[in-house]
Amino acid sequence: MTARTANDQRFREFKMPDVGEGLTEAEILKWYVAAGDTVADGQVVCEVETAKAAVELPIPFDGVVHELRFPEGTTVDVGQVIISVDTDPGAGPAAPEQAAAPAAPAEEAEEPQGRQAVLVGYGAAPSSTKRRARKQPVTAEPVAAAIQAELNGRPAGAAGPAAAAVPSTGAPGTAAEKISPVPGTGQASGTGTAPGAGQASVGARPLAKPPVRKLAKDLGVDLASVIPSGADGIVTREDVHAAASAATAPVAEEPVAVAGAPAAGGDLAARETRIPVKGVRKATAQAMVASAFTAPHVTEFVTVDVTRTMKLVQKLKDDPDMAGLRVNPLLLVMKAFLVAIKRNPDVNASWDEENQEIVRKGYVNLGIAAATPRGLIVPNIKDAGVKTLPELSTALSELVATAREGKTSPADMSGGTVTITNVGVFGVDTGTPILNPGESAILAFGAVKLQPWVHKGKVKPRHVTTLALSFDHRLVDGELGSKVLADTAAVLENPQRLITWG
Repeated sequence: MTARTANDQRFREFKMPDVGEGLTEAEILKWYVAAGDTVADGQVVCEVETAKAAVELPIPFDGVVHELRFPEGTTVDVGQVIISVDTDPGAGPAAPEQAAAPAAPAEEAEEPQGRQAVLVGYGAAPSSTKRRARKQPVTAEPVAAAIQAELNGRPAGAAGPAAAAVPSTGAPGTAAEKISPVPGTGQASGTGTAPGAGQASVGARPLAKPPVRKLAKDLGVDLASVIPSGADGIVTREDVHAAASAATAPVAEEPVAVAGAPAAGGDLAARETRIPVKGVRKATAQAMVASAFTAPHVTEFVTVDVTRTMKLVQKLKDDPDMAGLRVNPLLLVMKAFLVAIKRNPDVNASWDEENQEIVRKGYVNLGIAAATPRGLIVPNIKDAGVKTLPELSTALSELVATAREGKTSPADMSGGTVTITNVGVFGVDTGTPILNPGESAILAFGAVKLQPWVHKGKVKPRHVTTLALSFDHRLVDGELGSKVLADTAAVLENPQRLITWG
């Protein structure tokens, strides 16, 4: 067995898994272990955030943490190694690589070299595993000839190939500073800036990971023109986005200075804060745009007297059978909406674009929009239509608690059919909600307020709220949508219908 094979079997690598239905990347939120810590199979080592949820990742083997490859806050592509573990820490230092190993071809020199698992203080330095540019031997003669040609005032082409890289300025004292990188060397000669110092070398292929190259291609950015900020001159995603922004930014005309006029907006940039859009927020933004411009939305409104419902909420809170359960107006709105769907089952459907079919669902997965520190998410209660009021209360409590902790799983947010968004908790009367992608309807529940209301022929203060129902007009026509909204309001106006209609 070779030394390299022994190392590979001893040092195990854990790669970023696909934790959410084909997602391509995840952000490392928190490490629960550090280098040198002992870990066991199934132990959670880190928490990552995908475009759908925050997920804890367990390690699949025993050993001692050898290396954490990325710090917290780094977005890592699926399939990249994030942690390595020494599965046999009692074996001593890692075996060195075989000296007789064949040299890698020049093309492979640009890509990451084979993993070389070593202990601290032994073997190769960590930087040996990073990408490096292809380099060729550089002799001093061409550079010296170029400098001499410049000093002698000769044309650039008169001193050989290297002289062509020297600008003919006639300034003898600056010749060495102006020598450009020699093509094919991967580094600048003279006193030019090396690639690792933030400048890409001329003639060498820019260093970037495959996902970054794809991003540059999609944005139409030439990697050779991008100034790298990563270690060892590697172009990062941020570098590509910055280059793309610079390319599309309008060129402003130089302002004409007016005597006595103060400088306008000189410190505006310093007073702006830029927040990266990623994870849940990014996925929500993309989903809302797709929904708004795919499904033809229709929104209808109804204002309803919910005084009887508010009284029932109070009675349920005092009911011993509901002790310890979450009882609030939203719970009864959920039940009323489910009763309306039961009376109008055609509203619970989805649109199959590929087959040009309407798929009617025989189950109701009721989504509840929840605002969390990481953004808006919509987990759903599976088979909500067949749950009793206490079961709905328990499911709602678990859903809210999990969302607040940021532990909602991708499975909890998939498969929804209809949604309720409770904008009333913010004091908002109502709104025009956008459909969760793939769903047929969403009900907005506004704030419940005491308002003057005609009740039994007299104006009295009553608890009043406004409901808004948005629906996909491909699936739900105006009549069906109106019936669902009217039935929901009717149950809230007279909750006795929960028994007669339910």
